[in-house]
Formats: sequence, structure tokens, C-alpha cells
Amino acid sequence: MTKPCCDCDNNNDLNEGAWSKEEDQKLINYVTTHSEVCWRTLPQAAGLLRCGRCCRKRWFDTLSSDHKREKFGEDEDDLIIRLHALLGDRWSLIAGRLPGRTDNEIKSYWNSHLKKKLVKMGIDPNNHRLPHGFAGTSSNKSCSDNENIGSGSNYNSREEDQESSSSGPVVP
Repeated sequence: MTKPCCDCDNNNDLNEGAWSKEEDQKLINYVTTHSEVCWRTLPQAAGLLRCGRCCRKRWFDTLSSDHKREKFGEDEDDLIIRLHALLGDRWSLIAGRLPGRTDNEIKSYWNSHLKKKLVKMGIDPNNHRLPHGFAGTSSNKSCSDNENIGSGSNYNSREEDQESSSSGPVVP
């Protein structure tokens, strides 16, 4: 059996829950003064009672200066929906096309907001297609064929549409 990445679950001496300002400052100071960081040894070296995994997650998800701390905009919503239609649940690839956003942040935003937005529009968030028998459309229409749902663009080429008997993913 392999050794777990940290003793977070087995060690009662480690802090859990919300990070204090002092802990954040210790982490910021350590990461900015050391060019190469070994997340496994960082907590002890920085004087933190956290596991390395928690420190890495806190740094990349919250404290890093490369991290955007503002709400997602409409343009980002559209891009995430389009990239999800193309790439699926490959969040790190999607995050690579959204500077300042982490894969975890995008995944959380997708699951808490964008899936619901697509369902409300009548689009299946899993395959980006209109459900069979959707009111006002034929079963093989995609979002680009329906003026009321999307912007009118579809990433499938005309050749792909002609070759397949079912419509491609719907991209609002």
C-alpha cells in the first residue's frame, strides 16, 4: 500500500477549517522567498500546522497573485460552455484558456451555475443538445438552428452535420 500524500486525516495536531490571517501571511512569505517549493515539506519549514496538500490548495486557489478574484463575466460563461462542449470535463485544459482561473474554480462554477443555466435554457448540460421533443423544435435541431436559444454559432462543420444522423452538441 502506498503512503498517503499527507497525514491530514490521521493527525489531530493539524489545524482544520478556516485559515487565519497569520497562517496566510506565513504561507505567502515562504512561497515568495523560496523559488522552488516542495509542498510536502513546506508546512513544517514555514511553521504551519497544516498539511502540504492544504497549503498548495490554499496558495493556488486563493492567495496566488495570478488568481482572479472577481466574478465570472458573460464572456467567460460563454467560453466555458463552448470549451465544455468541445473538451468535456477536462477542467485543466479549460482553465488553460482562461488566464487567472484555476481548474477547481471553473469546475465549481460549472457545477453550481452554468449547468443550471443550460438546463433553464432547455439544453442538456451533459451533451449540449436539446432534449428530444423540446417544445418548438424538431428533435434534430441544434442550438444554432433555434433563434431563441443561442447566439447562432455551432462548432460542428456542415460536413459533420450532413454525415451524422443526429445533431451535434448545442453551444449557446
